[in-house]
Amino acid sequence: MKRHMNPLIIAATLALAIAGGTAGWQSQAGERVPLAEVSHIHGIAVDPADPQRLYLATHYGVWHTAPDGTAEQISDNSNDYMGFSPHPSEADVFFASGHPVSGGNMGVIVSRDGARSWQQLASGADGPVDFHAMDVSPADPNVIYGLYGRVQVSRDGGKSWEIAGSPPADVFDLAASAVNTDIVYAATRNGLMVSLDGGKKWNATGTEGRPASMVETAPDGSVYAFVLGSGLMKAPAQALAWQPVANGFGEQILLHLAFDPSNPDRMFAVTGESKILTSTDGGKNWTALSS
Repeated sequence: MKRHMNPLIIAATLALAIAGGTAGWQSQAGERVPLAEVSHIHGIAVDPADPQRLYLATHYGVWHTAPDGTAEQISDNSNDYMGFSPHPSEADVFFASGHPVSGGNMGVIVSRDGARSWQQLASGADGPVDFHAMDVSPADPNVIYGLYGRVQVSRDGGKSWEIAGSPPADVFDLAASAVNTDIVYAATRNGLMVSLDGGKKWNATGTEGRPASMVETAPDGSVYAFVLGSGLMKAPAQALAWQPVANGFGEQILLHLAFDPSNPDRMFAVTGESKILTSTDGGKNWTALSS
């Protein structure tokens, strides 16, 4: 018998999984551990210089995986990295937000040396902000969207920010369009929403009534979303005509998705339990990334 969860319960579960917790160990730069020990993953990116390796932004610093099933902490601190977003074309540049170990909000931060050292780029509007969801536009990397109470946008590479508008209720993820800087998607408790005017107004996309936990745009501009009850869905960039990709995840909920820039059929996903999955056939079949 298929179980149907209350959307409010789902929303609370997703919010807890995305925010992470405060319990856990403190790590140090250079420490290498089995991949399975890296928990509370808030973001993922494929290393374009070596697609066998991943960047993992976590509650306890940023990590770099190795093909032997281990991971090394590469950030020079163990801060809580949220809104982790790679630059679309500059391999060593990453943006993030979150919380320092000492508490408070980090604002918008940037790394230009492969996620090793980080500096504050801006406080954000009404900041310092704590963007739990943020994305750099592949159409123009100077455009970055973030969520801190309301949707914010930067059009100068993260140096200055303005309020774009109010978001839909219970946003879990944001993704900027790969074809139009004014289009941004939001995964919400009520399904996937889209804004065509830079975050001012939001419209349904045909998934309403079913919570969407994740949204990501692929290098070819298509849009991927994880919709509870429907699994991983895909739609073309210009017309959101959803097609099923895979729905064999059981109780697992996908929170993050990343593409190998050299082979878009090779994908990686992070579940709500910080389990890393990989697919080599465009998301149709998935296996656990071995540690």
